[in-house]
Amino acid sequence: MEKLNMHTPNLADENYRKLAALFPNAVTEAVDENGEVVRAIDKDVLMQEISTKVVEGREERYQFTWPDKKKAILAANAPIAATLRPVREDSVGKDGTPGAFDSENLYIEGDNLDVLKLLQETYLGKVKMIYIDPPYNTGNDFVYEDDFAEDAEAYLARSGQYDDQGNRLEQNLESNGRFHTDWLNMIYPRLKLAKNLLTKDGVVAISIGFHEVENLVRICNEIFYGMQVFPVVVKTSGGKPNGAFNISNEYIVVCASSDFSPIPAEEDMKESSSPYHGMNLATFTQVERPNQAYPIYVNEKGVIIGCGKSIQERIADGSYSGFTGDFVYNFDEAPSGLSAVWPITSKGEQCVWRLISSRLMHDWRKGYIKVLPNKDGSRNEFSVQYLSGGIIEKIESKEFQTKRFSDDPEVPTIDIINYRTAGTGIASILDDPAYYTVNGNNDIRALWGQKVFSYPKPVKLVSYIIKRIAHGSDLIIDFFSGSATTAHAVMQLNAEDGGQRKYIMVQLPEETDEKSEARKAGYHNICEIGKERICRAAGKIREEAGLALPQGFDGGFRCLRLDSSNMQDVYYNPSAMTQDLLALTTDNIKPDRTPEDLLFQVMLDLGIDLSSAIEETEIAGCKVFNVADGFLLACFDKGVDTSAVTGIAMEKPYYAVFRDSGMADDSTATNFDQIFRTYSPATVRKVL
Repeated sequence: MEKLNMHTPNLADENYRKLAALFPNAVTEAVDENGEVVRAIDKDVLMQEISTKVVEGREERYQFTWPDKKKAILAANAPIAATLRPVREDSVGKDGTPGAFDSENLYIEGDNLDVLKLLQETYLGKVKMIYIDPPYNTGNDFVYEDDFAEDAEAYLARSGQYDDQGNRLEQNLESNGRFHTDWLNMIYPRLKLAKNLLTKDGVVAISIGFHEVENLVRICNEIFYGMQVFPVVVKTSGGKPNGAFNISNEYIVVCASSDFSPIPAEEDMKESSSPYHGMNLATFTQVERPNQAYPIYVNEKGVIIGCGKSIQERIADGSYSGFTGDFVYNFDEAPSGLSAVWPITSKGEQCVWRLISSRLMHDWRKGYIKVLPNKDGSRNEFSVQYLSGGIIEKIESKEFQTKRFSDDPEVPTIDIINYRTAGTGIASILDDPAYYTVNGNNDIRALWGQKVFSYPKPVKLVSYIIKRIAHGSDLIIDFFSGSATTAHAVMQLNAEDGGQRKYIMVQLPEETDEKSEARKAGYHNICEIGKERICRAAGKIREEAGLALPQGFDGGFRCLRLDSSNMQDVYYNPSAMTQDLLALTTDNIKPDRTPEDLLFQVMLDLGIDLSSAIEETEIAGCKVFNVADGFLLACFDKGVDTSAVTGIAMEKPYYAVFRDSGMADDSTATNFDQIFRTYSPATVRKVL
């Protein structure tokens, strides 16, 4: 039996392993200031391997930094011994039943930095969309300090803002670095951890005001693959917090984990007899865009086999044959049995493709590209077309012809019929009056009849963003949940389009002001407001949808609460326990923890979805948790005898977990592994 870690991984260790796997010859050892041997990287060897310059010390380079940035990075990587404890009494079932635990949505109470660390194992690469509305750092909305807070003198000393005579160099502290440093140290590790959760085509959308938008953009450029900023008009009139300007807009910063194409919105759809559009771009010459000028190799059926070198690549390796006027000659010869298709206009003029070759092949795999024989007598035998946003909806339901444009089974079948396809992408400025801040307040009033939360985002704004990114059963996370607008938006969309999107809300249980409307209404912290909003919103959605409510609509959530580990300190460091202390410790589990508490920490440690179905069964008189239809069987009883172990082994779970001190006698402990080798040798056995 193996012992569970029961703490989050050290992400720095994982990064080190990845680097060592790529460049094992750059891994070495060194001696630290305490004389201990520690892991190290030989930068000279690494420089040789990657053939680039390593910038160090005070050498000038482009960078974005601030005091304690290194500490913020360490904060993201550092492991913690914490857990999420289920709170059944605050949970709500799919159908709205209080205390039921069947919902696939999660509501997590606790500091989001620790929660994001706990979710790393379970939700790594599984989250399609993250939407957050973090503190704008306006001077009175910042509660996430993360031990970075400090007084002015300490900040100035540490950041070097004194001259050689000890004179302070900066005077206006609110406009210089210190005002922004705490916020940067707060948001950076959270976004760094959040990126790990995203799917390959996952997206982070962040609402932000003018106070920190510049810094947020810089952070996002450092962490994510791509980034775009969308101004959002939130009001038409108001005060002047920034001098003479009437601030009427905020921003949404959208970041992608890799490559991302938004889903077209309903209002952008256009009817067409074909979902395809011509791929040629006649507005650029091959001189202007040499990286988009290359041959596409196709077979006699028009199936794309691959792409040749672009003109840019040929220029780089010296193999191009020279430009004539604005164009290059078709000097390429296609491989045997294939045709070389170069970009060409209907008039026979050479131009460039819409996409670079790597993107074309990527989109073709998704069914976005087809090659058809030319019938207009132009010089090329084939033309290339692309899908704008993909096939969204067939207008007619009658029988229609189906044709495959590829022999590759990964490329979807194309239905020849009328379609509605995307006419435009996401607008660069979101100026719909439905997105005004007043509508967020109206959403709250529609549920409570009063304003119990200040400045919530409008449901329609968050719905618009989600609809363009997530669909089907995609998972959405909001780790600055606030009043749970995101959960409201997810449920509303699911009710409208029949989707099964799931959400995870994370919120610090920040206390409400004693004089606020929320406190007068009986809400002592923001989590209480968020959970109540989900219940009220789900009830309203059910009422308005009536019989049209999609089957399986999930209007509930499992409530979990961040807490210290279920395990005693001796579990993590048994060698540090003296004999006297060990005699007093009869169990390595804290006395106030329940078997269900232990189950959820085990699920976190093993990377099992926290919304998985959980059943309680009995085997040989012992209580056994059956998670995800037998994927995990866990028994935390004491006095587990041979018959119970045998009964569990005969169920053949993937994981079987027991309490370390749970065996009834020495005979059971001795025969434990033999029992599993007999009945279920493939089962992974763990103890805590």
